[in-house]
Amino acid sequence: MARPIWTGTLSFGLLNIPVSLMAGERRTDISLRMLDSRDQTPIRYERVNSSTGEEVAWKDIVKAFEYDKGSYVVLEPEDIRSAAPESHDAIEVESFIEASQIDPRYFEKPYVLVPAKKAEKGYVLLREALNATGRIGVARVVIRTRESLCAVIPHGDALLLLMMRFPQELVDIDEYRIPEGKPEDYRISAREQKVSEQLIEAMSGDWDPEEYHDEFRQRLHDVIAKRVKDRKVVERPEEEPAVGEDAATNVVDFMSLLQKSIERKQRTPAAEKTATSKSARKTAAAKKKSATKAPAGKTEKAEAGSGAKKKAASAKSTKAKKTASGKSKGADGKSSAEASRSATKSATKRRKVA
Repeated sequence: MARPIWTGTLSFGLLNIPVSLMAGERRTDISLRMLDSRDQTPIRYERVNSSTGEEVAWKDIVKAFEYDKGSYVVLEPEDIRSAAPESHDAIEVESFIEASQIDPRYFEKPYVLVPAKKAEKGYVLLREALNATGRIGVARVVIRTRESLCAVIPHGDALLLLMMRFPQELVDIDEYRIPEGKPEDYRISAREQKVSEQLIEAMSGDWDPEEYHDEFRQRLHDVIAKRVKDRKVVERPEEEPAVGEDAATNVVDFMSLLQKSIERKQRTPAAEKTATSKSARKTAAAKKKSATKAPAGKTEKAEAGSGAKKKAASAKSTKAKKTASGKSKGADGKSSAEASRSATKSATKRRKVA
């Protein structure tokens, strides 16, 4: 069983309910380690003195506040504890407020309040009272040495404790350039407003958290699994970006975009299924047609190969004939030269005799 993060009492008025604070969220991030690329050895961080470069032990480390560039004031653990409230073991509800009055930006991290043994009655009493009045309790809690603002909220059979931000932690929206005024100031027609509302109605539905998944985590998990399996470089396939219009200009045809959006949302599942079925049949027909043409392609290749062999044989025969003819001519030329020389010698001898 999970260990409690904090143990104490939930107090409102004179009623104290012993409770344990349990984690209300689960981290599902994929943890990646940093390695040295040369030998894949894990990298570790050291607490190093910036002047000497030597590692510093935990027992020699103190906390300090830099009040000026390079100037620090050291705070002892007692100094930090003295700033915290005296009560560390109680969640003290200060007021009960309608939930709709609290800006959702104030809410932060969720925890679950679990009653201690024999504290169920007070726990259920507070839960039902909050449900009946539609209010939530605003309280303060000290975890370790940090005081935090929090809200006690009923959720089903449980009481949740949601950490809250203090007003000083929120950015004032007026610091940003936000469009003010009426729709007419931005040339928004009544028809555009009406069609926008129709689109919202077409896209409306009930909240189902199971429909939403961390797709990036799943894709990264698949990439890691593939790398582990074959140890090959895996490249993310390029996805074709959705074609849309830039709403940062005044020339956008909002009516056209809204109408198209509504038409897409109004497509019936049956029509989509029919379109998918037609696409599947076309694909199957194309594959069958390709399979039928395959033997003809092989025959053409075979005929082409046979023709090439015939041409090669013909060329070889022609070359052989030319070579034989050349040799024959050479032999005839040689015989003619020898006969000429013999005739010359005979004539010379006859002249000498004469």
